[in-house]
Amino acid sequence: MLTTVYCIHFPLFMSNQQTASTGKLSQILNLLKQALKGEDLDFTQGSIRKAVLLLAIPMMLEMAMESVFALVDLYFVGHLHNSSHAIQTVGLTESVLTIIYSLAIGMSMAATAVVARRIGEKNPEAAAKAGVQAIIVAVAVNVVISILGVIYASDILLLMGASAETAVQGTPFARIMMGGSVIIVLLFLINGIFRGAGNAAIAMKSLWIANIANIILCPVLINGFGPIPAFGLTGAAIATTIGRGIGVCYQVYHLVSGKSLLKLHLSYFKPHFEQIKALLKIATPGIFQFIIASCSWIFLAQLVATTGGDHGSAGYQTALRLMMFFMLPAWGMSNAAATLVGQNLGAKSLDRAEQSVMKTAKYIVIYMIAVMAFTFIGGYYFISFFTNDKLVQEVALHALQIMSLGYIFYGIGMVLISTFNGAGDTWTPTWVNLFGFWLFQIPLAFLLAKHFEMGPTGVFIAIPVAETGIAIAGYILFKKGKWKTIKV
Repeated sequence: MLTTVYCIHFPLFMSNQQTASTGKLSQILNLLKQALKGEDLDFTQGSIRKAVLLLAIPMMLEMAMESVFALVDLYFVGHLHNSSHAIQTVGLTESVLTIIYSLAIGMSMAATAVVARRIGEKNPEAAAKAGVQAIIVAVAVNVVISILGVIYASDILLLMGASAETAVQGTPFARIMMGGSVIIVLLFLINGIFRGAGNAAIAMKSLWIANIANIILCPVLINGFGPIPAFGLTGAAIATTIGRGIGVCYQVYHLVSGKSLLKLHLSYFKPHFEQIKALLKIATPGIFQFIIASCSWIFLAQLVATTGGDHGSAGYQTALRLMMFFMLPAWGMSNAAATLVGQNLGAKSLDRAEQSVMKTAKYIVIYMIAVMAFTFIGGYYFISFFTNDKLVQEVALHALQIMSLGYIFYGIGMVLISTFNGAGDTWTPTWVNLFGFWLFQIPLAFLLAKHFEMGPTGVFIAIPVAETGIAIAGYILFKKGKWKTIKV
């Protein structure tokens, strides 16, 4: 009798299980479709898990696309004649451009914080006005920086530790990249505005469009095609600048079309000094925050170049770009925390803001564990794909294996810093970066590389050690809760 009952109910149990699995898969696919489509949603209520995923998925893909820019350039220039000079030029130029990225990111985080707070308060008109004022300030400042970069491109490469031959070959590349940096600023900033409004899909799609253009143009302009001459290394700069420019055009279209929650009007472009002052109050420490970090990376790049030579520098830059390729999606995920914190603080939902951070941190740890394993297993194959120079490959693999040990702490640190920035508390991570990078990482790297004569290896070790300390400090400050009281 028991056997008969079991035989009757077993198919029914299997059928229910299959139905449940199908339903779960359908829910995941619908969530993915909704995240990629991009809609104006209210993230101040409903499932926190769903809110995190709806923002994190397009933000991760957006940052993955940003890292593809660097890897596409690295692949094509890594196969040029005397590739060590080309790789070094690209790496050192990008290190300097991180200062400009700092301006873009600083203004972007200010725009995200203010726009998210106004959206949480259900005031999209004020959000749109704040976004426009951020664009005005960023463009005005970056025009001056771009002009200086074009004039002093060669001197900057030499100052960074490049050899005279590398500086000569790389100056045209550096001039184009620095001259077109206003496009970089706009790409970051406008995406920050869309993220603050909760429409991360538009930000993601702008990077997709920019990358597709870059992938098509890079081989054409570097190697030549038909009547188009081969520009070599310079072609990579032209392709990247044009690709990003196309992405900015896509962003602007959505800003002025009036189809999104943010609707711009011509009157918004009149400078509003009170709004500019409020944005700069948030952006200034945010800019310093990333300049502190960027200058630290510049110092480390210079230290590796002077102790490891051209091949050591090229190997480090290769490893760094691969590491950033895996870390940028995590940064995208951490941006979800910034948006959720800003909007929920605007809606006076303090507990929901904190829960959003913890949920995001959980997902980012899972991602970073997977990435760490992936890096150790496939590190050599990734590196050999981007450069065929054996000496560069050897240094790059050594650097990647050491630096990737801190992946989990990198991820946690990014979520916590995004939390402070999303709340408008940009001073806290600025002080954390100052102490973590300049009073700990740089002295440690210098001591290991020079005093203990470990060379580039000392620099590689200092990076995960310092990032671990920064993550621990960030968590302690997060639990104190000062970020919940910030007004923007």
